[in-house]
Amino acid sequence: MKYLPFLVILLGACTTRHAAEPASRPVVGVDRAYMDLSIPPDKDFYDYTNGSFSKVPIPGEYANWGVNQEIDERNWAILKDILETSARTGGPKGSVAQRVGDFYSAGMDVAVIDHAGIKPLKPWLDAIAGLKSSADIVPLIGRFYAEGLDAGFNFGVKIDDKDTQAMIAGFGQGGLGLPEREYYFRADAKSEEIRQAYAAHIARTLELAGDTTDAAKTEAAAIMAFETKLAKSARKLVDLRDPEKNYNKFTRAALAKVSPAINWEGFLAQFKFPATEQTLLVGQPEFFTAFGGMLQSEPLCTWQTYLRWHVLRQASSYLGHALDDEHFNFYSKKLSGIVQQRPRWKRVMLAADNAIGEDLGQLYVQRAFSPAAKARALAMVQFHLQAMRSRIAVSEWMSEVTKQQAYRKIDTMRSKAGYPDRWRDYSALTISRDSYVGNVIAASAFEFRRQLAKLGQPVDRTEWLMTPQTNNAYYEPTLNEMCFPAGILQPPFFDEKADDATNYGALASTIGHELTHGFDDNGRQYDHEGNLKPWWNDADVKRFQERAELVAKQYDAYEPLPGMHIEGHQTLGENIADIGGLRVAFEAWKLAAAGKPQPKEDGFTPDQRFFIAFAQGWRTNQRPEKLRLAITSDVHSPVRWRVIGPVVNLPEFYDAFGVTRPKELAPQIW
Repeated sequence: MKYLPFLVILLGACTTRHAAEPASRPVVGVDRAYMDLSIPPDKDFYDYTNGSFSKVPIPGEYANWGVNQEIDERNWAILKDILETSARTGGPKGSVAQRVGDFYSAGMDVAVIDHAGIKPLKPWLDAIAGLKSSADIVPLIGRFYAEGLDAGFNFGVKIDDKDTQAMIAGFGQGGLGLPEREYYFRADAKSEEIRQAYAAHIARTLELAGDTTDAAKTEAAAIMAFETKLAKSARKLVDLRDPEKNYNKFTRAALAKVSPAINWEGFLAQFKFPATEQTLLVGQPEFFTAFGGMLQSEPLCTWQTYLRWHVLRQASSYLGHALDDEHFNFYSKKLSGIVQQRPRWKRVMLAADNAIGEDLGQLYVQRAFSPAAKARALAMVQFHLQAMRSRIAVSEWMSEVTKQQAYRKIDTMRSKAGYPDRWRDYSALTISRDSYVGNVIAASAFEFRRQLAKLGQPVDRTEWLMTPQTNNAYYEPTLNEMCFPAGILQPPFFDEKADDATNYGALASTIGHELTHGFDDNGRQYDHEGNLKPWWNDADVKRFQERAELVAKQYDAYEPLPGMHIEGHQTLGENIADIGGLRVAFEAWKLAAAGKPQPKEDGFTPDQRFFIAFAQGWRTNQRPEKLRLAITSDVHSPVRWRVIGPVVNLPEFYDAFGVTRPKELAPQIW
């Protein structure tokens, strides 16, 4: 139920590489115990570095098991102590300790949650039941947004891609219960099995909410048919990656041209949308044209069933154990292959991170991230920026005119590390011990209001789009900035006491990756001020696209599961960032290590340690269900190919291990 700005894609938001290892193992960037030295490094570098790790079983609560979860588990142990201490000791009303403690207490009180059942949802379920005509549907969806829920489509506030000094509101496609549109249309047997399981899941959820078995099955079939119609007009993932095509500005008066059947003003009135805001974005106009058509063609009772389902779907994880378990059985077990639920404290902790993340963050960074670590991380970023400047300088395919603009983008790129300089103020949010789902919905409504308040105000460039405890990072093109939370700047990815080869190698998929996102097929379309506008000459664009097409073909050839290939264009931006990021990180390390002794360690040269640390940072055992989900619905390649794909493009890799380079390497982009 977390509120997100409509269709905002953080280009650097690397999918968290869920993983783990026994807590008793030392945390190191290069670990021989995980390697399989019988495999030549140039044949399969992933197995060379991680082959022995593949024998480690995946615990029941995980879809993936590898290095990332080691970091997650250590971060979560700190957060658990913070939450339990706050719940036990409390604090003055409106304080950080009060909000954190009361949120956690409410989430852990299973008896109260089970006793309440779906009663906390009664205001919204009653409103759905009370709909009189299709004209009331869109205003009701507006009420949902105002009160912390959503349905039908996405709506939010973001930086205007073509005027990054201003905020703008807009609409985007949404309203589906399956991961993305193609799940409704793929013809293979596995996809059909998932659709049937989804329909059965809907029926069981409705039955748990009070419907008879027969009625629930009939309603589930109606919802499945309804969502399939909705999905038909939605754009595919690869099409959503084109920022120009998804930037469509309309005056409020012109919204009726998209669909006269949609009560646009009735929607906006539900949360007192400012009259001064006279233009909005509609990311995918054809979706809303079809949506308006369905307002007229679909019976009111079908809309009521659909809306009721989506309220239940969003809330199930925060309700009694029966609905919570049912939600888990489909979305985690069926789609990702996870065998068992995480312990309740972890689920409540993650919900708190969504709801009041910077409250938690204030307490987390006091324990987990020193000023010295922040200083070293920012120093590493500077070496990466210098290395990227050098990559642009030696580029043979880019003209000097475009290079000058690229230097300008590098020189104005901002970097954030660790935690914000100014913490978010949650004082207007009321959190109590009375209702877990009530707290979650209240926090979502608070975030929606916080976003709306940005309209008409200067863009806040100090704001963070991730919490400090997040094990992830991002590049945001409209701000031309990179952000590296304290949660990812942890061993083995980053250790302020480790050698440069290990640190730069392990963070190649973070700092180098995020930086390169500013120059991938999407990020390159944004200038140094973050505006979506052309700044390359046509010849440079053509040469870039030719090289990018070779990257897409390289990844198209990879087949993670029998008959299932990576979609090279769907994953293109991430693949460019993976390849370019590794090369930039290698050069950044060379700059940082210049003049320093470079001895062998544990039998490996510094160059070898760099590449091994990079590959071991991706070590992950993955369930086939999760792998399938990643192939079909993720813009990132699966983890094995995030190692193999980049290294085969780098001459430095072959040189480091003394193996013969292929006769031809793909032309470099960065």
